[in-house]
Amino acid sequence: MEITIEPKPINKENFSKYGELVSTEGLKSININNGYAKRFDEAVKLDTRQDRGETTISIFSAVKRTFPMKIDMMEQHPLGSQAFIPMKETTFLVLVAPKSDKPDLNKIESFIIPPGIGINYKTGTWHFPLISTEDMNFLVIDRKGSGNNLKIENFDKDQIVLKY
Repeated sequence: MEITIEPKPINKENFSKYGELVSTEGLKSININNGYAKRFDEAVKLDTRQDRGETTISIFSAVKRTFPMKIDMMEQHPLGSQAFIPMKETTFLVLVAPKSDKPDLNKIESFIIPPGIGINYKTGTWHFPLISTEDMNFLVIDRKGSGNNLKIENFDKDQIVLKY
């Protein structure tokens, strides 16, 4: 199978089956620090406790991708959600497929995440690893603990290309 995928702008509605946007949009704030800061609670719903998992915060140092880009695999985290938050203003991309036993190649979608936004994948969402448009760091909120929280599906016979 040959597939060319072009990313589209992301919004809460078109990404909702895959996860959530990490953003203050639509959230109520609480004034803190004598009015010098605002706190926005419950920005995303983390899911890391399955099989007694714990939440961990990591930093991924991503390398800039080049396009068009060959998509040769997808991964899934069946025991927990996974959030990616850029540590500086940047645009990055995601490539996803709905939760299932294997990624459905006919349902793969790609989204452009604008500056100031992060994403949180729902548990079980198929996705390609981090697609950064520049060399930079991302804060990653993930599950750690026992159990197999990583499934990989390789695309040996399929030609999938991400154009950007």
